[in-house]
This record gives sequence, structure tokens and C-alpha cells, in this order.
Amino acid sequence: MKLDNVSFAKIIDSLHDGLYFVDKDRVITYWNKAAENISGFTAGEVVGHSCSENILTHVDSEGNCLCIGMCPLAATIEDKKPREAEVYMHHKDGHRIPVSVRVSTLTDDAGEVIGGIELFTDISNQEANELRVKELEKLALLDNLTQLANRHYIEKEIENRFDEKKRFDMPFGILFIDIDHFKTFNDTYGHDVGDNVLKLVANTFVANERPFDLYGRWGGDEFIGIIRNIGEKDLENIGNRVRLLIENAYLVQNNEKIKVTISVGATQFKEGDTVETLIKRADTLLYESKKAGRNCLLIG
Repeated sequence: MKLDNVSFAKIIDSLHDGLYFVDKDRVITYWNKAAENISGFTAGEVVGHSCSENILTHVDSEGNCLCIGMCPLAATIEDKKPREAEVYMHHKDGHRIPVSVRVSTLTDDAGEVIGGIELFTDISNQEANELRVKELEKLALLDNLTQLANRHYIEKEIENRFDEKKRFDMPFGILFIDIDHFKTFNDTYGHDVGDNVLKLVANTFVANERPFDLYGRWGGDEFIGIIRNIGEKDLENIGNRVRLLIENAYLVQNNEKIKVTISVGATQFKEGDTVETLIKRADTLLYESKKAGRNCLLIG
């Protein structure tokens, strides 16, 4: 059975995975509906542009920009070898989302490479989070702006983790997080942009959290992450990964790329802790990370 171009386009647009084509200069020539849904960018906003032009700007888990010399798609166009990778894509709203990408070459009838194809799958925990949001809404424990758990829910959740540690010896830790220079940033760009920054940070947590962890808004520009079944090194790695993803996230406002960083205090539950002593220790570490120059994590 031979498919015409219209039927082929309908099939591509029915895919659940994002799909786009680029030419040899990595200028986007096609962008399907799933790519729109996952990234927030419409086809009209990206076709004719390079993916590095404030669009996808992939980074790896260490915060390295893959658009400069390390892009899997560019490498595949160069050596004709298909590749798979897990990277972090820039969403139109500013936050980073984890995606699994598969890339291959695009060839003409003579077999000559004329571009590349990337298929990408959202591997965030969005569905699990949407269920959590519905439950939190029922309990009136949701922060209206960020859609994260509010302070009351965070306190209850930490108490639950204390009980879990006592009954099952399940280790856990917390990340106390604060946006760097947020007041200055708010004064410079206005409260509407400030609200978007808060949502950017919150969305980064949501897209990259493990299903059994919880992030919430403690108040103002402060957040707490409750990380379950974790050792000190892994807690540090998770905190630094989130920090690097936020460092590499950005908003575009009046053609200006606006970036923000966070400071983090990280600590595990220790014998003799109360909810108050645990949070106080993380808060003190957060303060020390601010003194150390910001955009860093201290653990203790």
C-alpha cells in the first residue's frame, strides 16, 4: 500500500512522541503535534529556526550545553551513526524537562545525508504529579501560584517520613532551596515576571522529581524537597542536578534571556531529630551556601 504525503503527515502527527526534522545546518524543517505538546513551542515558532535559538537548547545532567559541539543530532549527521541519549530540553515556559532522544540521518533518493531526524519522549513524572495535584486540591494543601504542596502539607509529609523511619528504618533527607537575589530580580523585572520565575523553578522540580519524592513551596521564594530512601551522596547528587537544571533554564522576556539560580541546604534525618531541628539544620546550611557565593549546595 502506497501512502500519499497527506496520509504520511497524519500518521506522524498522531505519534505520542515528539518528532522533528532538520537540514544539514540543523535548521528545523518539520515539527509534529507531539513536539508542540511536549515542548510548548508551536510549529510556527520553530520551523525555519535552529534548535539552539532559545528553543530546545538541550543540556546534559551536568549542565553542559549540547548545542555547542556535543549535540547527538549533529554527531549523527556527521558520522551517519544513529544515537540514543537522555537529555534535558528547554520548555517554552522556561523550565527543563527530561527527554529520551533517538536520532538518525535524513537522506535523499541517492542516499546522501541531507539532514537529521530526532524522536523524543517525555520521561518526566507529569502524570503522577497531575494525580497528586488533584489530591492536594481536594485537601486544600496546594500553593495556588506554583501548584506545589504548601507549607502545611510539607510539615505533614515530613512527620510521615519520621514515622516511616521509625517503623521501617527508611532513610530520608530534605533540600531547603532558595532563589538567589530574588528580591532584586523582582524589583528589576516586575512581579509578573517574578511569578513566572517561581513557576519555572517549581516546574523544574515537578518534571525531574522521582515519583515518591515531594517538593513544596515553603513560603516566598523558598522551597523544600523531601527525598525518600536516600543516602547522603545521592541526596547531594539530586540537589545538585536540580540546581544545575535551574541554572540552565531561562525565560525569554522582550527578546532578553532571563536566568536564575538557587542555593541549597541539604541534610539527612539524624537520630534525635525533630521536624524543627531537621528544618533548622537545612536552613542553616542554606544560609551558609548563600555566604559561600550562592548557586551552590552545602550538605551536613
